[in-house]
Amino acid sequence: MIDQKVECPEGKGLLISTAPFDDFNRITRHFKPFQPQTRSITGEDCEIHDTAMIYPNAFIGNRVKIGKNSIIHSGASILDDTIIDENVIVGPNSVIGFSAFYYKKKPTGYERLHTCGKVHLHDNVEIGALCTIDAGVTATTIIGEGTKIDNQVQVGHDTMIGKNCLFAANVGVAGCVQIGNNVTLWGQVGCASDITIEDNVVVYAQSGIGKDLEEGKTYFGSPCIEAKAKFREMAAIRKLPELLEKL
Repeated sequence: MIDQKVECPEGKGLLISTAPFDDFNRITRHFKPFQPQTRSITGEDCEIHDTAMIYPNAFIGNRVKIGKNSIIHSGASILDDTIIDENVIVGPNSVIGFSAFYYKKKPTGYERLHTCGKVHLHDNVEIGALCTIDAGVTATTIIGEGTKIDNQVQVGHDTMIGKNCLFAANVGVAGCVQIGNNVTLWGQVGCASDITIEDNVVVYAQSGIGKDLEEGKTYFGSPCIEAKAKFREMAAIRKLPELLEKL
């Protein structure tokens, strides 16, 4: 849905609108309206494998799928349309599939873009305690096979995380981020939206990611640069007082 002249993608249609945000919400709310939970624990049309373990006080929304040997710990909320494959662990009080943090500012205040996507946790994913994985706006937020996520991590809407990644505590990843395989983000790393992080990247703790990161490199700092360059920069800064005394 657009309000400007563009080429029409092959096999697609265009809806011309003077208010794309409002019309998007009108359409998505029509095809996927808010559905209140009518059951105390497990919603409607769920598929939960007999070997899955749902701890007391966990909440399961509507149309949720949970595969073999997966474990949902107490206090976790698995919201509508979430897909959880086999051997997945979701830690206590984590929230999987909440609405995207996506707003338009209007004279009357901020209006949320209606979320109609979902989350897919692939085989052998582990989500720590108190994590939040937001649903995609129209697509799917993906956590790839074998990825391990520590406590208190935020993953934004429509982000796609590859296989065997490792995220330490307090990592924050914004929406629409593409993360490759075997990526390690250490504690308190923050990542801006619409970033691509290629395979085998390591980002040291408390770094800020504001641009695409190249495959196989190690980064540090805020904004982060290659770690070796950052360490040389920090060493040079420590020498500044001595150099100033000599002037």
